[in-house]
Amino acid sequence: MFGLELDIFILLFICILCACAFEFVNGFHDTANAVATVIYTNSLKPTTAVIWSGFCNFLGVLLGGIAVAMGIVNLLPVELLIDQNVYHSIAMVLSLLLSAIIWNFGTWYFGLPSSSSHTLIGSILGVGLAFSMMPEASDGAGVNWGKATEIFGSLLLSPLVGFSLAVTLMFILRRSLSKETREQVFSEPKKNQEPPLWIRAILILTCTGVSFFHGNNDGQKGVGLVMLILIGIVPAYFALNDKVEPQSMKKNLIAIEQTMNKIDTTLLGVEEKKQLAKVKSSSSDLNNLINVSAAETQIKQDERLDARRDILVINSNLKKLSESASVNLSPQDKAILKESTDDKKGLRRYTDYAPFWVVLMISLSLGLGTMVGWKRIVVTVGEKIGKSHLTYAQGASAELVAASTIGLASGLGLPVSTTHMLSSGIAGTMVASKGIKNLQAKTVRNILLAWVLTLPVSIFLSFTLYVFFRWIL
Repeated sequence: MFGLELDIFILLFICILCACAFEFVNGFHDTANAVATVIYTNSLKPTTAVIWSGFCNFLGVLLGGIAVAMGIVNLLPVELLIDQNVYHSIAMVLSLLLSAIIWNFGTWYFGLPSSSSHTLIGSILGVGLAFSMMPEASDGAGVNWGKATEIFGSLLLSPLVGFSLAVTLMFILRRSLSKETREQVFSEPKKNQEPPLWIRAILILTCTGVSFFHGNNDGQKGVGLVMLILIGIVPAYFALNDKVEPQSMKKNLIAIEQTMNKIDTTLLGVEEKKQLAKVKSSSSDLNNLINVSAAETQIKQDERLDARRDILVINSNLKKLSESASVNLSPQDKAILKESTDDKKGLRRYTDYAPFWVVLMISLSLGLGTMVGWKRIVVTVGEKIGKSHLTYAQGASAELVAASTIGLASGLGLPVSTTHMLSSGIAGTMVASKGIKNLQAKTVRNILLAWVLTLPVSIFLSFTLYVFFRWIL
């Protein structure tokens, strides 16, 4: 298959299996975030809730696009993404996958709702930092810090948003509902008794939303992982999107070249001049590759990784130049550059893609994972965050906040933590009901500890594993 040697083919199979395993573990690790409220309010039986959540997760991945997936891929530096040594690529993906699986499985075992997103991103950062110590890393670059800062912002802000919005929503419900309705929605569910139909419908709808958007956001991370594997191990087949004609990039390259010629180089600093030189050199290389393949429908297989490198170099350096105060381009010129490199009409439509079979495989892994192993964390979310039983209003508020925020983040291509969103939302509803004393201090402390440790532990694990695999492979 793909003309690979047997040992590399076996390693490719193991890497893809590990990516599916990560998404499977992610499924049963994060399922509780969607189903805890409908189970603890008797809106759905546990088996029904889990199967429904699994199906919605499946649809979320299938219909979610790939913006978040590419955000994960682009965390790593260009040099690591186009390393010609296939064993280095295998070391990269095995390290980040195994470290993410180990921490995810460990926190699940102890019933701690930690973030799969934090785990994965920490693992990627650990690999990037380890790569920066390798001889082939230019300028010590191991992490795309611009992208990392953007992702960190969304991950750190999301729990605060979840907590604050849940408190606000609970306050609005208390003030806007009639006395009779308020007594219904703020009452604790009676054992084995379904809530009123309209309350049940809202809770099921919010559970559906969280499940779908969890697949939409977290599922894309699995897609990004598989694409890292395929690009790293079989770049001749997956470095570029075969559905895009190479000749169609000429228009983008002409627009970039014309805009670059408008820049007054006398105003540029040393770094900006280097960036401009890299753009012009990579544009010229890409033009040559396209012209050579003009008689063919696609760039030659042994040149596709070079074409991908050129596109990534052009994109990253143009972004830096556009943001520099020394570059005298008009807003219109900057808009042209952005459109010329984006994933809709620009160069990145040739690199930012995922085959349907990859999306389907991850959809199935996440959906099936959702249907097993959910009980440990459901108990933590449903019983141990607050001292009082979850009310209908608390369940619906937390789920609504989580679904809407995750959906917005997916639309912006930002990975956020479903776990953080819902756990902080549940905590917010508990505080809104009876104040800070309504939180179980031990559980909240354990959850916060897991949140704090996730990044450093996953960075350390993947860093160590990468160094080890580079040594043995």
